[in-house]
Amino acid sequence: MATVKIVLRKKQNKDESYPLALRITKDRKASYIHLGYSVLERDWDAKAQRVRRSHPNATRLNNFIIKKLAESTDTVLELDTQQKDISSDGIKRRLRPAADMMFFARADLFLQRLKDEGRYNSWHSRGTQIRVFKAFTLGTVAVCDEQPLRTTSLRHPPCQGMFNGTDVPFQKIDVGLLTQFKVYLKAQRGVNDCTVANYLVTIQSIFSQSIREGVLDRRFFPFGKDKIQIRVPESQKVGLTAAAVTKLEEAALSNPSYAEARDLWLLSFYFAGIRAGDVLQLRWRDFRDGRLHYVMNKNNKPVSLKVPEKARAILEHYERTREGPDGFVFSFLKGFEHVEDQFALKKRIA
Repeated sequence: MATVKIVLRKKQNKDESYPLALRITKDRKASYIHLGYSVLERDWDAKAQRVRRSHPNATRLNNFIIKKLAESTDTVLELDTQQKDISSDGIKRRLRPAADMMFFARADLFLQRLKDEGRYNSWHSRGTQIRVFKAFTLGTVAVCDEQPLRTTSLRHPPCQGMFNGTDVPFQKIDVGLLTQFKVYLKAQRGVNDCTVANYLVTIQSIFSQSIREGVLDRRFFPFGKDKIQIRVPESQKVGLTAAAVTKLEEAALSNPSYAEARDLWLLSFYFAGIRAGDVLQLRWRDFRDGRLHYVMNKNNKPVSLKVPEKARAILEHYERTREGPDGFVFSFLKGFEHVEDQFALKKRIA
């Protein structure tokens, strides 16, 4: 059976203090985890595993020690029950997670993969969500300053953070923390239920990716039945009236950029709602035999649509500045040098 104990390490610091460490002993082999604090030998009660009152921060350090011992003892008992042959080093790794067991380290990897896949929009929106969540958990003041909070809370002051340090183990991101984060988003950042769901989906995705890749045990997954359940509310969309579209069609716009933006929107409308990003990338070669042939960027689905008469009139207007079959219909991406770089292209489109 493994045991844990708080001890002073023997190597003395320059100020004559000794580092506090958690000692894990299993089968007469010991491993140590340094706790980040040091005390003088005269201020340490080895039998009680407590800091003496002579230390100026005795109360705070002892509270820390009590909490660390309780957490470590619980983990050791659980590991002893589940894995009889686990070593002291194995227990140490579970008590002090490696970099790939830390949430925000894995979040960085999650974002990098989105970037490598050229998914700028997802990279940008999810990156913002992760920064806000990090501000909440760690107190990253710079992030909070970008978007001041609407209200303050005496219980959770703005940007105070739930943990110290630069990262958080997955185990600490539990139902309780996520519930408080939901309250924070709605009460202090004033976001709606749909946006709250999007934040939770991002956090869930990082957990799921880490579980799939074998760096996280599924028992730490805080989502699902009797845990955090993500409910995306249905959004109500209000369409334009026919009169409003006619008014837009007939509007006299002297600024060429405004007129082109209006024409781009109308072309999207005439083709049953093509996404703006896809309209921006339309080339003359996409129009053949009176039809538009293109691949939707969102899902790579090929689409073929008949060119409506109103859309044909817009195309004829821009055909005067046509630059061959590979040229863009609209001018917004003309001259852009990184068209083959999907990430740079999506960023430009955004």
